[in-house]
Amino acid sequence: MSVKIGNIDLGEFPLLLAPMEDVSDPPFRYVCKQGGADMMYGSALLQDIDKMVKMTEAVVKATHLPVTVKTRLGWDDNTKNVEEVAERLQDIGIQALTIHGRTRAQLYKGEADWTLIREIKRNPRVKIPIFGNGDVDSVEKAAAWRMEYEVDGIMIGRAAIGYPWIFREIKHFFKTGEYLPGPTLDERIIACRTHLTKSIEWKGDKVGVFEMRRHYSNYFKGLPDFKQYRMMLVKEENIETINQILDEVAEKYEHVAPFSEMA
Repeated sequence: MSVKIGNIDLGEFPLLLAPMEDVSDPPFRYVCKQGGADMMYGSALLQDIDKMVKMTEAVVKATHLPVTVKTRLGWDDNTKNVEEVAERLQDIGIQALTIHGRTRAQLYKGEADWTLIREIKRNPRVKIPIFGNGDVDSVEKAAAWRMEYEVDGIMIGRAAIGYPWIFREIKHFFKTGEYLPGPTLDERIIACRTHLTKSIEWKGDKVGVFEMRRHYSNYFKGLPDFKQYRMMLVKEENIETINQILDEVAEKYEHVAPFSEMA
């Protein structure tokens, strides 16, 4: 579980954290909604490290739980200040730092650069665990980058959209050196239905169904001639009909080779 912190009074942190007393490790992300960067919170805090440190220190003091932080390399290519961030946040008591290998100005354009993450890991002043994030979308890349950039761990983001199995596959490979087979069609359909149900429970029928549209292609990536079903799913707004379409998918592709063989 993570909490995104924004432009709130520092004295409000105890109230913010009260519902999380049973959470083992609350990570705090300096993330904001579109437009928030102009209001000096979210990723804009990379332009005001003093404020970032004060906010983080308030969180650390407001809870007995371990606090971790996720941030980026800096605001832009001219202000890559994450090494200062790492040292100063460590000094006020965070327990780990996750770094996305892009600046705020990049958003998700270009390729993530993990070289500065490695430099921070090699910094003798930095003793806390350092996790890398950005562009890890396979078991192979997770294993290679973990070694090349010497990080303590890896955080997966966009690669998990429609493919939550990436976590178990990477974990299994790190533990055994062996690859797990990809999910079966039944596993994908069950996960898709569960995701749809939870999305509706959380956001309501209209928004829940709408936000699922971006996930269908990933849940069924690799199925031959799936475009017609994908178009049906993204256009449909009726929940019962969506489940009927998923029934059709299960029936049509019942005897298709496992996904790992089609990749």
